[in-house]
Amino acid sequence: MEDKLQQFINQAFAPYGNFPSRKDVEQELLANLTEKYNDLKRDGKSDEEAYQATVDSFGDVTEIMENVQHTPRTELEKDDRSVGRTLRETFKLAKKSSSKFSMTELKQSDLSATQLTGSNFSFASLSETNFDGSNLADSTFNGADVRGSSFAGANLTNASFAGSDLTNVNFENANLTNAHLKACALKDASFKDAILDNAYFKHSDLSEVSFEGQTLTGTVFDGTSVKKASFKDATLTDVTFHHSDVKHTIFDGAKMDKVTYALLKGAKANLDNVTVE
Repeated sequence: MEDKLQQFINQAFAPYGNFPSRKDVEQELLANLTEKYNDLKRDGKSDEEAYQATVDSFGDVTEIMENVQHTPRTELEKDDRSVGRTLRETFKLAKKSSSKFSMTELKQSDLSATQLTGSNFSFASLSETNFDGSNLADSTFNGADVRGSSFAGANLTNASFAGSDLTNVNFENANLTNAHLKACALKDASFKDAILDNAYFKHSDLSEVSFEGQTLTGTVFDGTSVKKASFKDATLTDVTFHHSDVKHTIFDGAKMDKVTYALLKGAKANLDNVTVE
C-alpha cells in the first residue's frame, strides 16, 4: 500500500515539477498518509476503504501549495542539530517571536500557552498536540496532520488551514476570526463557543459537525459539505452557504437575518422552525 500512496503523492505534485524541497515534502507526506492508513486499518476498515479515506483527507494540493515555503530544511532544524536538541524539546522553548516549523515531527507535544504568532506548520506532524491557550494568530497549517489536537481557547485569528487533516480537533472557545479552512477534513471537530466571525470554510467536510447555539457573523461556507451539520438555536448574521448542499442541514430554532434566510430558502434548506430578525 505504501507504493500506492507514493504514486498518489507523485501524481498530486506532478504539476509543480522538482521544487527544491520536493523530496523532503513527499517523504513527510508519505509517512503521515501511511500512518493514517494504518490507523484506519486498525479501526477495521478494508484496504480500499482505508486507502480512499486516507487520500480524501489529503485535500486539494493547489490549496496546500499556496503558502508553502519551498526550503529544504528550516533554520530551526539546523540549529537543533548543532546544539543536540530534539525538535520537540526545541519547540517547547519557542516562547517568543514567530517561527518556521514546516515538515517537523511534533505530535503529542505540549505547546499550550505558547506565543507562536505567524508560525509556519505546513506539512508538520501535529497529531494529538496541545495548543490550548496559545497565540497562533497569522499562523499556517497547510498540509498538516493535526488529528486529535486541541486548540481550546487559542487565538487563531487569520490562521490558514489548507489540505489539513483536522479530524477530531478541539476548537472550543478558540478565536477563528478571519481564519481560512480550505480542503480540510473536519469530521468530529468541535467548535463549541468558538468565535467564527468572517471565518471562511471552503471545500471542506463539515458533515455532522455541531454549531449549535453559536453566533456566526459573516461566516462563509463555500462548496462545503454540511450534511447533517447542526445550527440548532444558532444566530446567523450575513452567513453564506455558496455551492453547499443544505437540504439535510439542521437549522431548527435558529435565528437569522433576512438575507441569510432568503439564500437558504433558495437552496431548499428546511427552515420550518427558524426566526427571521
